[in-house]
Amino acid sequence: MRQLAVTELKDFIAQAPEAVLLDVREPWEVATAALALPGVRALNIPMQQLPARLAELPAEQPILALCHHGMRSMQCVAFLVHQGFEQAYNVGGGIDAWSRTVDPSVPRY
Repeated sequence: MRQLAVTELKDFIAQAPEAVLLDVREPWEVATAALALPGVRALNIPMQQLPARLAELPAEQPILALCHHGMRSMQCVAFLVHQGFEQAYNVGGGIDAWSRTVDPSVPRY
């Protein structure tokens, strides 16, 4: 499984500006602590809705899956790879790691 550290996100996106940030957290979690990356298309599809909403994801673009700590997104990436999404990446540590190491203005919960 492909993993990206939160500290690698900006560099990765600079090389792949077409990447899509897939936030698999629940809407209340996104409202509590959102990750906004300028110029990056972001989609919030909660983990349990992913199979039904798979058609919303571009199969030919990198997908960067994010959750709270990286466990749900890791499961989602495994599912996506199984569905043929060859460029699916898990953002290790999730929004919590982003808040701790990259942007402390993002609330922790």
